[in-house]
Amino acid sequence: MVKGSYNPYENAQAQFDRVAEMIGLDDATRQLLRQPMKEYHFTIPVRMDDGSTRIFNGYRIQHNTARGPAKGGIRFHPQETVDTVRALAMWMTWKCAVVDIPLGGGKGGVICDPRNLTESEQERLCRGYVRQLAKDVGPFIDVPAPDVMTNAKHMLWMLDEYETIYGARYPGFITGKPVGMGGSLGRTEATGYGVVYTLREALKEMGIKPENTSASIQGFGNVGQYAAKLYTELGGTVVAVCCWDNNDNKPYTYYKESGLDIEALKEMTDSFGGIDKDKARDLGCQIEPAGAWLEKDVDILIPAALENQINMDNVDKISEQVKIIAEGANGPVNKEADEVIRNRGIFVIPDFLANAGGVTCSYFEQVQSNTNYYWEKDEVLEKLDIKMTSAFKAVSELARNNNLYMRDAAYIISINRVAQAVKMRGWV
Repeated sequence: MVKGSYNPYENAQAQFDRVAEMIGLDDATRQLLRQPMKEYHFTIPVRMDDGSTRIFNGYRIQHNTARGPAKGGIRFHPQETVDTVRALAMWMTWKCAVVDIPLGGGKGGVICDPRNLTESEQERLCRGYVRQLAKDVGPFIDVPAPDVMTNAKHMLWMLDEYETIYGARYPGFITGKPVGMGGSLGRTEATGYGVVYTLREALKEMGIKPENTSASIQGFGNVGQYAAKLYTELGGTVVAVCCWDNNDNKPYTYYKESGLDIEALKEMTDSFGGIDKDKARDLGCQIEPAGAWLEKDVDILIPAALENQINMDNVDKISEQVKIIAEGANGPVNKEADEVIRNRGIFVIPDFLANAGGVTCSYFEQVQSNTNYYWEKDEVLEKLDIKMTSAFKAVSELARNNNLYMRDAAYIISINRVAQAVKMRGWV
């Protein structure tokens, strides 16, 4: 990630300001929606296995709750910043609104590297996080979920701590839980599948058959893996994946011109989305520099890692062959690079639409947990497909009818929905 010059929160605000101006949003509503309603900054003391105590910085930010309880993941990352969390919370508001689910936007984070923490240290960190926030989150206030480098086990520890504090069962407090412990079938696949549901619809509108396309993916965690899986099941060919080699603690691009064996790659991927490059080489992969994923002659790019991965340092390296960018990550393209992509006429499926499958399925899990009735996997994925397809078609129709960039069209729908809720509540 480019350091120093890029601020994700300023990027999120600039995207909002652009559309607020386009739709003539009044000043009071602009001021309310361009910043979080509530922020929680706190420290988490954790007793380490060696008997020492380390202090971790944590955040929970609630951007807007006019349409329902805040919703958003908790990210464990060594490069976490409060402005990253602010941006992600804001994007969650628009994400929930664009797929029309009754939730607002929130996000959480802890500055840490779980790869360097034992399991017991991670558990104490999770429980400490909840203790600092227990009065300010809950099934009808703010519902967390997994994000980068957090998983179902972390969510269950957090749930257990919350329920211990309140002395009752509240499975709807948090989503992304293990199946059988209040988790939803289909949740693991949801974000990656959602990306491909929207990609499938984009290809239909462009008259392109998936089997005639190739793709390059950045990130091979949960989102990248399942996006690759469903895309190849539709007939597409993934030729490149960029992800970490945890032995070297650096990313590489794994490339195979004839197409990667996604299932074989998944089997050798660790829980943080890292691949051992020596094992990948045994599969016939060429090991290339991290940035090579962006330069491949493919039809589709799927950035599914972190924010600011396509910027002015590399946007000009995107191949002329690329027709679609499906943003599996949050904020993977900075605003200056976005202008270049817009001017090139590349069809962009914006992040808060493309990757909304995760929060949509989290909403499904929340509904199931609160009613204590759980659906079969096929039902979950069918409902997810319907929601994602409907949202994509609404955005695409607005974009076509008004000659708008897809990102602007998605923002117009989202901001109008949230602004209407704010006004109906009498907040402005």
